[in-house]
Amino acid sequence: MLTTPTAPVEPATAALSTIGTPTLWAVTLGAVALLIVVDFLLTRRPHEVSMREATGWSVFYIALPLGFGAFLWARYGQQTGVEYLTGYLVEKSLSVDNLFVFMLLLSAFAVPAKLQQRVLLYGIVGALVLRGVFIAIGAAALANLSWAFLAFGLILLATGVKLLRDQRSESHEVDVSSMRSVRLLRRLWPVTDDYRGTRMSVVEDGRRALTPLAVVVVAVFATDVVFAVDSVPAVYGITGDPYLVFATNAFALLGLRALYFLLAGALSRLVHLGYGLAAILALIGVKLVLHWAHGIWPGVPTIPTLASLVGVLGILALVTVTSLLATRREADASAAGRTAEATDG
Repeated sequence: MLTTPTAPVEPATAALSTIGTPTLWAVTLGAVALLIVVDFLLTRRPHEVSMREATGWSVFYIALPLGFGAFLWARYGQQTGVEYLTGYLVEKSLSVDNLFVFMLLLSAFAVPAKLQQRVLLYGIVGALVLRGVFIAIGAAALANLSWAFLAFGLILLATGVKLLRDQRSESHEVDVSSMRSVRLLRRLWPVTDDYRGTRMSVVEDGRRALTPLAVVVVAVFATDVVFAVDSVPAVYGITGDPYLVFATNAFALLGLRALYFLLAGALSRLVHLGYGLAAILALIGVKLVLHWAHGIWPGVPTIPTLASLVGVLGILALVTVTSLLATRREADASAAGRTAEATDG
């Protein structure tokens, strides 16, 4: 659905106005810091996460941002509420892709089950810091560069094409040895053969050596950079308010540790997720390009945020259904094959 040329430009993308008062920023940053501290306290003693624990924390980390969205809607109006909820949905969708890459890294490094949540927590903290930096850079670019919307849109379109190519590729494994960050780290320091609990480094033969835990954390940080480049322009395509951009990113990331253990089995069944994320990034990329063009040629239509929300929801619903149908067909075909082999035997 496209707006007519005479429709008002959306406040979120017309200028970088913000609802983020100093008090609201302070409360939000304090709450995020508190939740991170609680997560570190919970993981100070390594243990395998039970399904009950993962479910409880996942429910909490979904209810919290939705409750905050209801507050924003009631306090600042429908436009702000829709922008926040759409941005949160987009970031949460992209964070599931984060989880899939984290799962591949944890498997590639053979991280013990009891240490996995600590690695995930380091990854989440790193992602929060990096996205905070990118959010500030993005806000400055949008405020001072007239072509920033076009640049962000092209980045998202290019990322969507890359995701589409990756999805169509038969190989979805992570080659740890090819990661530059890992190669550099191993060149600078020796690495122990085994994990040493939550320790990042140990002293052996009078020399400091890193543990595999430190190497996998660096690998996770490296992937955080890539995801930050994708996710920040994506949410700026929904709202131009830096506070809402940060809030959606923070809430989408904070629950990843628990969500990973809850969805670990289900992630492998979302076989069409890459197609959905590519379509979402393309949709938002087109939205940004149209907004840039509308500022130069007023006759160019724009895509309203509410239409973006409906589009994102529709895409996610579609790829979820097609993924489940595809995995069911594959399971049925596999079971039929085993039955045929047993009958022939």
